[in-house]
Amino acid sequence: MSQWLRLLKNAGIWQGSFTQFSPDGILVKDTPTELTLEGLNEDKTIRLTVKRLDGSQPPHINEFTALNRNIFLFEDGHFAKGSQQFSPFAIFGAEYGFFKDDRRLRMVQLFDKSSDLEQVTLIREFRSNGNGVERSPLSIEQLEGEWQGEALTLYPDWRNSEPYSTHLTIKKEYDRVIQTLKTPELNLTSEGKIEGNKITFTQGNQAMRLLLLPDGASSLTPLKIENRQRFLVECGWLIEPNLRLRLIRQYDDQGAWINVTLVQERKL
Repeated sequence: MSQWLRLLKNAGIWQGSFTQFSPDGILVKDTPTELTLEGLNEDKTIRLTVKRLDGSQPPHINEFTALNRNIFLFEDGHFAKGSQQFSPFAIFGAEYGFFKDDRRLRMVQLFDKSSDLEQVTLIREFRSNGNGVERSPLSIEQLEGEWQGEALTLYPDWRNSEPYSTHLTIKKEYDRVIQTLKTPELNLTSEGKIEGNKITFTQGNQAMRLLLLPDGASSLTPLKIENRQRFLVECGWLIEPNLRLRLIRQYDDQGAWINVTLVQERKL
């Protein structure tokens, strides 16, 4: 299925909100929104209309007949897009979108010109006249346990990997969390400190911040992107108590975007 048809899976009228959080997970601002994605000219053109229902800005309308290389979509309509290249002294960002029946969850992570995490915007969307419901805010108790997953990686030249298995174990001990991730090529254990709805992992060269957010969402990013170091950014969505989706964008030590991975994992 083409990238174009995968995007058209997201067609519809979506009512929701843009909710901004600080790097510490504090709610800064909430703006009600309505997004319309529609195919025109026998689906040869796509029109995207975004309205901020508080009247703070005029509607944003974008029509296009091809997709740029910043967005990569998976077969179910999930997508990730963002900067192709990280460079110091430039704004850097990533956006994610998950699609499931009458629900969408999107997220934007932004870093400022000093490469510090500036804000995370959570976008919860419900199909107009649909049956979508909001999930509870994500908690460490929901994540604790063993997760068996299947991952698929897409590369900038449109290649994709064969599906491969993942195994994630998350264990809480007092105010700490220990997680171990195993894939065919990786065996990684990390430990983080829990403070409210944020968990900070400090091993290795970069401090990583996991924010537990409303609607079962999570954001994982460096607190600061260090020049000439590999890094990743991730968005997760717990769509059922035992089913979680994660989208991960990876960058190499030259700051170039190298791949995006979708993980679908079930709690054992």
